[in-house]
Amino acid sequence: MKVIGKVEYKAIALGTWALVAKGGKTYELYNPPEQLKQDGISVEVEGTIRDDVMTISMIGKVLEVRSFTIKS
Repeated sequence: MKVIGKVEYKAIALGTWALVAKGGKTYELYNPPEQLKQDGISVEVEGTIRDDVMTISMIGKVLEVRSFTIKS
């Protein structure tokens, strides 16, 4: 699955990283790489929805990142 959007840090519970897609849908990033942990960057992420993972934040579907590209 490919998602284009902006990375956001959400100060929920212990804090979490999210990807807000262009259409407005929010995904919680599952173990994102350090380079992806930059609030406000535009990215294209290739990943897998993890229906077998639950989180405290519950801000959207959990997206495990396989690869990503930072957009300018």
